[in-house]
Amino acid sequence: MLIDTVAWVRIEGGQILCARPRGKEVFYIPGGKREGAESDLETLVREIKEELTVLLDLSTVAHVGTYEAGAAGLPEGTVVRMSCYTGEYRGTLAPSSEIDEMAWFSYADRELVPPVDQLLFDDLKAAGELA
Repeated sequence: MLIDTVAWVRIEGGQILCARPRGKEVFYIPGGKREGAESDLETLVREIKEELTVLLDLSTVAHVGTYEAGAAGLPEGTVVRMSCYTGEYRGTLAPSSEIDEMAWFSYADRELVPPVDQLLFDDLKAAGELA
């Protein structure tokens, strides 16, 4: 089984923005699953507006990588695919009613995110973008 997601990679000062959904203990890179026939960009814009109350500027969005990994708590053989994008935004970052907490993570916080997110952390650290 494949869980297909998109994520917004927002790095500031060597730290990446992460969010903890309401009722969960794990932080994730902001984003989520597509609805119906949504494209990656449609999903990304919708999810980021729903989670963090900002509007992504589509003219600045760029694909930075796609990662796949298994995940704890999912049936054996389940793979999470995360297509990652950067992009500028308009508005003020704020957790919506779906999100309990936002946080800026460095590489030292890698163990606080799921395996697929950890692969992104590794690449960002290797590229010198994550402190």
